[in-house]
Amino acid sequence: MGFVPSPDGSSSLSAPAPAAAAGSSPGPSSPAAGPKAVDKETTAGVLFGIAAYGLWGLLPLYFFVLMPAGAVEIVANRVVWSLLFCALLITVTRAWSALAQALRNRTVFGSLALAALLIAVNWLTYTYGVTTGQAVEASLGYFINPLVSVLLGVFVLKEKLRPLQWAAVGIGFVAVGVLTYSYGKLPWIALTLAFSFGLYGFVKKRVGPRVDAVTSLSVETMVLAPFAAATMIFLAATGTDTLTTQGPGHFWLLVASGVITAVPLLFFGASARRLPMTTIGLLQYCAPVLQFIIALVVFREAMTVDRWIGFGVVWLALAVLTVDMLGTARRNSVARRAKRGT
Repeated sequence: MGFVPSPDGSSSLSAPAPAAAAGSSPGPSSPAAGPKAVDKETTAGVLFGIAAYGLWGLLPLYFFVLMPAGAVEIVANRVVWSLLFCALLITVTRAWSALAQALRNRTVFGSLALAALLIAVNWLTYTYGVTTGQAVEASLGYFINPLVSVLLGVFVLKEKLRPLQWAAVGIGFVAVGVLTYSYGKLPWIALTLAFSFGLYGFVKKRVGPRVDAVTSLSVETMVLAPFAAATMIFLAATGTDTLTTQGPGHFWLLVASGVITAVPLLFFGASARRLPMTTIGLLQYCAPVLQFIIALVVFREAMTVDRWIGFGVVWLALAVLTVDMLGTARRNSVARRAKRGT
């Protein structure tokens, strides 16, 4: 697939590389074009990527400290405060014209509205999983997600899978069967996360580079904001909200959800401009690995032997998929060099 979704979802599109400064014309002798400059850009890209996926991987800890707030209240606050933070970012960067253009374009707005519904399902499911002691299964959803992206390529884009991709998908189905046996039911949290996120990434990919990450998140939160605000008002009216009843620390932690949503997104954008998609694809595993470790070490969630086996089968599928991805990237690189040499 041509997109690499992230646990936040909104970062499935990479922003275009910044243009060269006016009047500059870096050539072979320019330091900016030399190997050292390339190495610095790559290093910066990796650091930005680790920061983005690291912050997404630490989200369970954030949701944990927000208790006793439930999933619905957390997501409602996340939408409202993200919209306000995006408005601030757009004001500072003077990008209101880009937002207006996205809102006027029916195709773009329609796609982003659909993306908003998908990411709302994703956020609600993930937050519910973490706040109800099911963070291990929530992390599983993001491990499965690359396999869902491959399936979308087959059934939606009519792509032909390579042998190793077929093997990875087959192993993934075995893993779901093992985990279903382990849990005594379908791991619906993981599957909902994987499919909602995979579809979200697909929809965002269809929008293409016409919308930058902050504008995209702004439109999505604008679509969801009326529902989120109504939810916050309802919770306050019924006395079931925690925003104003748990002290100033809790209040500001919920308000901070806008920053916590947008900052990793900006880091991802900076990383995607500097790194090839293959590297981004490898970095994306950082988030579910961190989520899995936190679930075991911090939340002390139980892992039975059969669940370890199920997760092991999932990781085997991802290993096969990664080998295929790296091999394909290497062959494409050799083909491009050969083409340039002819």
